[in-house]
Amino acid sequence: MIESLIKNDETLKKWRRFKARKLAVISVWIILMSCGVSFTAEFWANSKPLYLIYNNQTFFPVFNSYHPSEFGQDEAVVMDYRSLELDEERGDQAIWPLIRWNPYESNKEVDSYPSAPTAENLMGTDDRGRDIFTRLMYGLRYSVIFSILVWVLTFVVGTVLGGLMGYFGGRVDFWGQRVVEILSTVPQFFLLIIIISIFKPTLLLLVLLSSIFGWISISYYIRGEYLKNRKKEFVEAARALGAGHIRIFFRHLLPNSFSPIITFSPFVIAGNIVSLASLDYLGFGLTPPTPSWGELLNQAQKHFTIGWWLAVYPSLALFLTLTMLSLIGEGVRAAMDPKD
Repeated sequence: MIESLIKNDETLKKWRRFKARKLAVISVWIILMSCGVSFTAEFWANSKPLYLIYNNQTFFPVFNSYHPSEFGQDEAVVMDYRSLELDEERGDQAIWPLIRWNPYESNKEVDSYPSAPTAENLMGTDDRGRDIFTRLMYGLRYSVIFSILVWVLTFVVGTVLGGLMGYFGGRVDFWGQRVVEILSTVPQFFLLIIIISIFKPTLLLLVLLSSIFGWISISYYIRGEYLKNRKKEFVEAARALGAGHIRIFFRHLLPNSFSPIITFSPFVIAGNIVSLASLDYLGFGLTPPTPSWGELLNQAQKHFTIGWWLAVYPSLALFLTLTMLSLIGEGVRAAMDPKD
């Protein structure tokens, strides 16, 4: 199906080289399915029924919030659907998600937190009684959003700035490289922690701050591609036909300089996931109680003698995600290398 959509012969060859790496293809499918489950996690793990018939009325609690008074619970403020008594003779019924926990809900039935894995909590609970499997599922969503946004922002900035230095060369390239060299000497992670500690961390703020220096690495490669391609025949032909700088930059040079962008993308996304997990582990990441893999690892460090599951399952999720992204990266690298 994909091959029928690809018209360019060179692109088709790259796709076939990537498809030859079976582990990379399998990793792509696993990553896509994991992201699909995470971004639709409300349908798989929630404390609200997907579909509810009560007193001859139909409700969709996952999509809408209902006041407890609609179910005859006038004294309650927040509706607890588990306590709702269904009359089967009246036709009451409920369809629940596979996991009946939301990422912020504590299991009050266990004696102490964190609690070991049980039939109710397949991977145990954290130190506040929240289901770990649910929080891992929801946490992947924030990791993916953060890593993709940082990747897009840094690659756009790095491509434009690196391309400008490579395209114009001369003084633009000389002074641009001096600025890049100065910024490269800054202890980026520690500076990021200092800035985040001043402000209240949000997902958007973390993305913006993480992108301040993230563009530097890709700018080196894009600059090299532009320096290599700017004197080639197709550029000279475009210039002879009257094409301006903007047209040459974006229409002719950029499509022929995509190799570093495509090759490094899986590795950069993996690095961004590690970066967010590190910030969350140190307490400078997403604001609690936002589901976070790094925050679970921080709990594991605090309860390492009694809560092995706090370390094993988040570490395993992080390890498998990074491994699959690395396999995809190797497949992309092989596809972009004509000698392979």
